[in-house]
Amino acid sequence: MVLKGQFLERPTLIQLTNGLVLEGVSHRGEKRPGLLVLPPPPIEGGGMDHVVGAELAYAISHAGHPTLRFNFRGVGGSQGAVSKSPGDWLDDARAAMDLARENTGGAAPFIATIGASDAIALKLIELEAIAGLVLINPSLARPADFESREKVTWPLGVVVAEHDSSQERGRWAAVLERLDGRFTLIPGANRTYQRNLPMVGQAVASLLSDLTGQGTGGTSGV
Repeated sequence: MVLKGQFLERPTLIQLTNGLVLEGVSHRGEKRPGLLVLPPPPIEGGGMDHVVGAELAYAISHAGHPTLRFNFRGVGGSQGAVSKSPGDWLDDARAAMDLARENTGGAAPFIATIGASDAIALKLIELEAIAGLVLINPSLARPADFESREKVTWPLGVVVAEHDSSQERGRWAAVLERLDGRFTLIPGANRTYQRNLPMVGQAVASLLSDLTGQGTGGTSGV
């Protein structure tokens, strides 16, 4: 018996066109859009059990949205050899996107990236329709990637830790304000989020609530 509010993970298999199968975990939800979490790529030693990815799955599924996160090829239970090729990572992410759409009856997913998977997302938005994008601890994406855009047609957010000195906070805040996006600074946290991790999930859940007309946009934590 499933109790109200119970957090149930469902093992999921993601088929690649080359025959390999990726390991994933999904959560059901009635609200749209769903959330697809792109974990840090193998060069950063990440996987679908990354603490931020797990927190996102918990927060977003409890908000009523379906979620999907996965391991890149060669990571965890995903088949194949670990790849250092951005092209392979993009293929893995697109296969996960296909399943995320299938799980929601064809609805484009909201994308959350962790670390260097931001570069994969920048390629995805050129190839695939998305419902929104949030970059958590961006490693390769920079404000310059968005400063030349007059607008974006989907919600955009950036979440950074207070004690991550690598981030261009002022430029991120300025470009997100111009694009009607949201910049969130997590107080007291570093990139591992040993402090205030739940605030990351809350920030992304708030962006999703904006899509359903239940929240308000804007820049916060600057």
